[in-house]
Amino acid sequence: QVQLVESGGGSVQAGGSLRLSCGYYGLAFTNYCWGWFRQAPGKEREGVAVVNGGGSRAYYADSVTGRFTIYQDAAKNTLYLQMNSLKPEDTAMYYCAARYIYCSGAYYSTADFNYWGQGTQVTVSS
Repeated sequence: QVQLVESGGGSVQAGGSLRLSCGYYGLAFTNYCWGWFRQAPGKEREGVAVVNGGGSRAYYADSVTGRFTIYQDAAKNTLYLQMNSLKPEDTAMYYCAARYIYCSGAYYSTADFNYWGQGTQVTVSS
């Protein structure tokens, strides 16, 4: 059974950091493209960062480049999103996702991904 489980969200002041985790079960990391998306109230879900299994390069949305890092710990079956220098506009529900086909850029729609977690809330106050 495939399952993605996010954790690590919370409330933080602007300029602070959080690390989100996504435990994945039933999927082999190297066979998929993995991504983090976010959805703020009243807005569409948007891609934040993606990485292909096997350690190839990551791709980031312009709004988070230089502040966020996506990476994986294979031994723990966990995907991470390290978020630094957080801004109030980063406030959203964050989701991890996986898709069968490798990614070649930062921008994908939700329809492009096959598996989703339930989300974890990040709130950044000014």
